[in-house]
Amino acid sequence: MYTKNIVHLCDGSVVAFQEYGDPTGTPVIFCHGWPSSRTMAQLADEPARSLGVRIISPDRPGISGSSMQLDRKLSDWPSLVERLADDLELGEFRILAISGGAPYAYATAVAIPERVRAIAIVGGVIPFAELKDFKGLLPFYRWMLAFYRDRPQLLRRLFWLARPFLSFRAPIRLRPLLLKMLLLRPCDAASLRDDAAFEAIFESQRRAWRGSVEGVLVDARIYAEPWGFALEDVRVPVRLWHGIEDRAFAVRLAEAIANRFPNCKARFIQDEGHYSLPIRHMREILEDLISI
Repeated sequence: MYTKNIVHLCDGSVVAFQEYGDPTGTPVIFCHGWPSSRTMAQLADEPARSLGVRIISPDRPGISGSSMQLDRKLSDWPSLVERLADDLELGEFRILAISGGAPYAYATAVAIPERVRAIAIVGGVIPFAELKDFKGLLPFYRWMLAFYRDRPQLLRRLFWLARPFLSFRAPIRLRPLLLKMLLLRPCDAASLRDDAAFEAIFESQRRAWRGSVEGVLVDARIYAEPWGFALEDVRVPVRLWHGIEDRAFAVRLAEAIANRFPNCKARFIQDEGHYSLPIRHMREILEDLISI
């Protein structure tokens, strides 16, 4: 199932979303990573169909098909999810968040716990504002956080310069070279050699960059700022999945936040990284989520 839909908001703006999996199945809201967009949920399509799961994947404001909201905060997201759920006549639902989608899942669980049955977090971003140092982060993220703090206008210019390259779809024959240039863990590089997985990850990124540099920037800014709630406030069941080989967010950081949730079952997977974990374990992740 692949359908693109639009939710119209009271102020005239829209939220675009796409559905995957079983259209009559158990509803799961998908929170895409960064930089990414709604089509990242393609990763879940096949296992969702076989498990009877309906994946509903919205673009965040300013990303791909959703209207720009330059001054948005993380706390604005739950009301958009609630409006989406109301339009689709959903009661309770679950949330699956990949990487940068994590704080959006947490915020929704805090704001409307009566509707969120459970959340699954896969390779989730850490609350950067609470870190004493950035040693456990991917060097690229450390670089961006430093520029955001000290040279924000330069960071903006660099994003604009990068856009033509990051929105370009490289020929298939160049994919091996691209994977080498990204200096990935062997497990991540191996999983991305699968054409469907490569397209799900990188086409969703290209859509974000093609849509709006400002949207990508606003999305990035939210990670650098305080989220506005404590992780201890997330009281719905949390299933936290993290690859031991994850370079984006070191496993020790994930272990530390797992201990802060009142109701969390964490799984740290050997020989899996930031990309390979959702690619190789999506069926297991969904099966566990809908069992709650």
